[in-house]
Amino acid sequence: MSATTIPAAPSPSFGQRTPGLLLAVVIALAALGLGRLAPLVGGPVFGIVLGILVRNLFAPGGTYTPGIQFAGKQVLQWSIIALGFGLSLDQVARTGLESLSVTLVTITVAFLAAWGLGRALKVHDKLKILIGVGTAICGGSAIAAVTPIIKPDEHDTAFAISTIFLFNLVAVLLFPLLGHVLHLSDLGFGLWAGTAINDTSSVVAAGYSFSKAAGDYATIVKLTRATLIIPICLVLALLVAWREKKQGASDFSLARIFPWFILWFLVASGLRTAGLIPAAIQPAIHMAAEFLIIVALTAIGLSANLRRMASTGARPILLGLGVWAAVSISSLLVQLAIGQL
Repeated sequence: MSATTIPAAPSPSFGQRTPGLLLAVVIALAALGLGRLAPLVGGPVFGIVLGILVRNLFAPGGTYTPGIQFAGKQVLQWSIIALGFGLSLDQVARTGLESLSVTLVTITVAFLAAWGLGRALKVHDKLKILIGVGTAICGGSAIAAVTPIIKPDEHDTAFAISTIFLFNLVAVLLFPLLGHVLHLSDLGFGLWAGTAINDTSSVVAAGYSFSKAAGDYATIVKLTRATLIIPICLVLALLVAWREKKQGASDFSLARIFPWFILWFLVASGLRTAGLIPAAIQPAIHMAAEFLIIVALTAIGLSANLRRMASTGARPILLGLGVWAAVSISSLLVQLAIGQL
């Protein structure tokens, strides 16, 4: 009997995405205005908060879903690419190398904490891996990348994403305040945010809420960290193949999991380095990038279901909290040890 191939669902059209995109843009404009009035909070934070409020108070229908999903993923990637136009390649390379030691330590701590604390809390292996990878690398994107490899059920995936999102939200609100309390420099805070906050969107939001310099630095650190999903997925694929004693058991695809927007970020940075981006338009590009970030974060807020997050149970949340705390503290300790604070 031949295998039956199920065709992939077609991508939503622009018309189908329009309602959700417009909703995210309108809320983002309000968030931008509030951010100008309260710069210590910032537009990105207002975007997330307003998005969550609208999602849970008014429950936009399914008509808005394609556009909201598009804004939360593609628009975020566009905003990162736009930020690249303001950063030179030598700055990107220097920051990546400077942060690599801290990044490697925090990733190691994340996996060790997920394994040890997960055993203590009696969280099963697949959920431990999802929360560990999400905390160590890049939140929901990393969880999405490893899901086809370890094949958890949907309930585990929902648990992990809800838990990671909860601490992303806490980080966006808490990290800038703690950074000022600890009197961190712009670069110190950028390195801390880039290595200790899970998702790219939350890193960007927290970084630019602290300062522009911290946001630029945190973005590069986070992008360097995000590329490590490739070796992590390769290792997991090999482990799964070994454990199951099957060749080709996983639908793992390097092309599918690779964060291609990082390459475009480097292209944009290369154009900036080559002097092909006039200095006169760079402020406008940065403003556009800032607004795109707010739109993306608004969409992420519009996707947040507080009831689902509350129903995930205590043990995964405690595991996420423990791993996140271990990563946050280890990042500061390594910076202190190497004299970067």
